[in-house]
Amino acid sequence: MPARDVAVVFGAGLWKGRPTPYLAHRLDAAAELYRTGKVRVLLVTGDNSRTSYDEPSAMRAYLTARGVPDGRIVSDYAGFDTWDSCVRARKVFGVDRAVLVTQDFHIKRAVALCDRAGVDAYGVGVPEPHDRTWYYGTTRELFAAGKAALDAGLRPDPHFLGPEEKGVAEALASPDAGRPAEGMAPRP
Repeated sequence: MPARDVAVVFGAGLWKGRPTPYLAHRLDAAAELYRTGKVRVLLVTGDNSRTSYDEPSAMRAYLTARGVPDGRIVSDYAGFDTWDSCVRARKVFGVDRAVLVTQDFHIKRAVALCDRAGVDAYGVGVPEPHDRTWYYGTTRELFAAGKAALDAGLRPDPHFLGPEEKGVAEALASPDAGRPAEGMAPRP
């Protein structure tokens, strides 16, 4: 996998305020990319449409508990779907190249949508056991492909575009941006 400055980690639901197992697997993969020096900053993108549901903050807490420095994590609170997350990564956070982290059944759609939104994307598909959730996700992808085709063709603005944010640029510019956290492997 080529090294990139930024990994975009897509939300995948919370259970009682904590990441679902699928989201935890995405976050584990992203933490490993950071640990091995493949990425320098993690952009976590998810739903925070109501005060009782905050995917990005739960994602940040999970990552910091696993050794990723808080200053290496940037939160997108309006990543309501894959298209919104891709467009906001480019237009709001200024990301033009990224590694995308999601489940293997979702990665092709995520890469295609981010490419269409102007993000040169490389995908890391997290494998999952073929359980009930996997079959649901795979089936859901069949229907989501239609919406993705419409989004890619029509290129609508996200639900909330918002002003440009400097979080990614600031995280990359900080003096320790190239160094993993204490105890983590150095960047190759």
